[in-house]
Amino acid sequence: MGDNSSTPPHSRRPEECTAHMAADPNPTRSSKYRTAPADTAEMPKGVPYIVSNEAAERFSYYGMRTILVVFMTTHLLGSDGALDPMTEDDATGWYHLFSSAVYFFPLLGAILSDALLGKYRTILCLSMVYCLGHFALALDESRVGLAAGLTLIAIGSGGIKPCVSAHVGDQFGRSNQNLLARVFSFFYFSINLGAFISQLLTPWLLLHYGSSVAFGVPGILMALATLAFWMGRNKFVHIPAAGMGFVREVFSKEGLGSLLRLFPVYAFVAMFWALFDQTGSKWVFQAQKLDLNFLGIEWLPSQMQAMNPLLVMLLIPLFTYIVYPAIDRIFPLTPLRKISIGFFVTVPAFLVPAWIEMQISAGATPSVGWQLLAYIILTTAEIFVSITCLEFSYTQAPNRMKSLVMSLFLMSISLGNLFTSGVNFFVQNPDGSSKLEGADYYLFFAAAMFATAVGFVFYAKRFNEKRYIQHAEAEAA
Repeated sequence: MGDNSSTPPHSRRPEECTAHMAADPNPTRSSKYRTAPADTAEMPKGVPYIVSNEAAERFSYYGMRTILVVFMTTHLLGSDGALDPMTEDDATGWYHLFSSAVYFFPLLGAILSDALLGKYRTILCLSMVYCLGHFALALDESRVGLAAGLTLIAIGSGGIKPCVSAHVGDQFGRSNQNLLARVFSFFYFSINLGAFISQLLTPWLLLHYGSSVAFGVPGILMALATLAFWMGRNKFVHIPAAGMGFVREVFSKEGLGSLLRLFPVYAFVAMFWALFDQTGSKWVFQAQKLDLNFLGIEWLPSQMQAMNPLLVMLLIPLFTYIVYPAIDRIFPLTPLRKISIGFFVTVPAFLVPAWIEMQISAGATPSVGWQLLAYIILTTAEIFVSITCLEFSYTQAPNRMKSLVMSLFLMSISLGNLFTSGVNFFVQNPDGSSKLEGADYYLFFAAAMFATAVGFVFYAKRFNEKRYIQHAEAEAA
């Protein structure tokens, strides 16, 4: 894989530039970094460094997140060093509050990236903050360590999210933009490879070695992810920060128009994430009540989350080469139609755990294999919704607003988790019981998702789509 490595680098360093394709007050300054994609049909050389970085970073994030509710309900210490665990509803509420914060801070990262530092420097600096958060969790098992660690991880992980995905897209120009969909699939595959390994490993580490090791190993992987990204610095295209050009772009007719078109899309997508991210909270607690002997293996409740990334890796090729082409022969499969299909598929994914709760209420102990069915349905929905939104967000963003628009997509995850957190705090009664017990909880979210899917169909019909690629004018869809 490679681009035209003989192409001479442009004469500006990212930190010394104001706006790409704008006047440079110091045009004579030299740089070893290329600030524009090469005119080539080949895969850019920097992509492997970004993809490998993402795999290690996702290992660290999902490894930590996989054991979070178990840690809060069974291992958390008080200020006196004695056990001081949370209730399930409290842990669920805090889990989704943390997830909401993780996906709020992309807005900070986007502003730093697009207006001030550029994507490369923003990713590198915030990755160091990210590492500190992991080690805070590893070194302090009290609520103080939990609060400090989760805050630093939210800032670091959240801040780099829009920059990394936009940085991938920045490596492509007009001649190889046709490879974008394939690369975003590779990118998503790497995310799920890292998540799969960590979601199997960290629950085992927590059980056998305690929380310090279980949180420390993801911290080490985050440090390796940062190193891998730094090693690719001379291979990347470094799109300069736009400075005031970023502000002018955002408040231009074109910039505001793009944001106004996308805001409603992300509001609908938020409900998908409100359901999807409960695989790390309510689905874990449900798994604790099930028969965990499945396929000849005695699973830990939190390990079932590994089914999602495994299924993603198995299903991405199936959808890319078989399902999508087959549907496209029946009707044009636009990005918004993919998202719409994914919304409707999400509904039965929550009807399955509702049925499981009905069996539990009748005195039965269903197999955890029933959760696997729910994971298959939900992962199918994820492929329709999440991967599509990733590519769609990049192509719908004006060139100086790539990270900002990615952050707004990620903000939809924040809003979804904030909604779930609010519901869990609201339904908790003073005596510890819930206003939405058993199956009613899952049926509530399934109904909310169905209403969202119906509403999205009507909005999608009126959406005016445009495409923006680095060094290209906006193209009508």
